[in-house]
Order: sequence, then C-alpha cells, then structure tokens
Amino acid sequence: MIDETDRQLLDWIGGIPSLKQTKVSLAPPAETETAEGIGLYLMELVQSQPARTARRPPLLMTLRYLVTTHAAKPEDAHQMLEDLLVDAFKKQKLEVEQEPLPLAVWSALGVAPRPAFVLRMPFKYEPEEKLAQRVKTSMVVQQVPLRSFSGQIVGPEPEKIPLMNVRVELPTLELSTNTDSKGKFSFSAVPATTGPRLLRVLAKGQEFLINTEHDGSEMDPLVIPLKLEG
Repeated sequence: MIDETDRQLLDWIGGIPSLKQTKVSLAPPAETETAEGIGLYLMELVQSQPARTARRPPLLMTLRYLVTTHAAKPEDAHQMLEDLLVDAFKKQKLEVEQEPLPLAVWSALGVAPRPAFVLRMPFKYEPEEKLAQRVKTSMVVQQVPLRSFSGQIVGPEPEKIPLMNVRVELPTLELSTNTDSKGKFSFSAVPATTGPRLLRVLAKGQEFLINTEHDGSEMDPLVIPLKLEG
C-alpha cells in the first residue's frame, strides 16, 4: 500500500515537464548531495483515530513526505523546489503543509536546514470482513439532527494569543478547516450527538489529539490552548 503511494508521487514528479529527467530518491536527505536531484523521504506515519463501530475499524494513517531539492547551484535547487510546490498546489489530491519544519527534524536527520516542504498523503487499509447474515426485518431510518461546532485555538496561558492558520480536523467525519486571524474555526453542520468528540489539531509542525465533550455551540464556543514546542 505504501509503495503505491510512492509510485503515485514518483509519477507526479515525472509528469512535471521541467523535472521529467530529474533523478528522484526516496532516501533521507544527505549533507554531501551536489548532483541535481529531488528527495522524497517518507518522514513519518501519523495515525488517525477512526470512529468506534461494532465492526473492526479501518487503519487510517497520514503519510508525511519531506520534499527537498539539491543541485550544484543553489538557484537551480530553488527553481526545482518552486516547480514542485506550484504543481503540488494545483493538484487537489496533494496536500502541502503550511507550517514550517521544526529545526529538530534537521538535527535528527544530521543535515543543515534547507528549503523544503512536507506533503501529506492519506493511507487507508480496511481488513476483509465476513459477509453479514441477511436481514429479514424492515430497515428503520432515523435522521440525526445537525448543528454547528465552533471554537478557538490559542497559545498557552496566561497570554492565550489566538493562533492563525491552524488546521483543525474531525477525523471521524473526515472534515477539516483552518483557523482565521482570531484563531477561530467553525464547522457548519455536524451530527448533534452526545459524548466525547475527537479533534486533531496541526500547528507549526506539531500534532495534538484532543477529546472533548464540549458542545462547541456559537453561544459557548470551545477554547483550546496549545503548548507549542520551539
């Protein structure tokens, strides 16, 4: 399954006219690279929490690829990176992270920081299930009422500075949005169910999984303070 994603990204790069003949490596970036090339390193697999159901849930992951370029001339590497970034932005199936890469990542890789960006690719594996027995009773359809769910992402106490352009996801509903200039986010229509609700928050290259029973109504929005590292 992951090798299929690798091939998709390799085909994507090969389809960019200016990069058609450029060598692409899946290995981590190295300090001594001088020849012209592109790095496409699978840096991390992030697990998403599926909804709890009676059946075995699928395996949901997000693959984070570190995209780098290298050439004898820095300006050539920068141009290749621009071609990749612009084309990725045009492709609806390619998600570019807007948060800067933490310096700790480069330290862990043992290389100096360089211009780069991270692509996020979905990964889903569903185990085979045995066929259920035939239902002999009539099906009853119940409509679930919908309502809005909103909140605000802020920095740690006591300042609680609003955080702009933070990605907020409802993994079980496959919904996502970004915070505005006041750190606010809103989902216009989510099921009005009771019990905990899982939120996945991405800010400055860091991920937070938050379970909350707050209803997130417009009259009483949810406020989430984040303790960001670095």
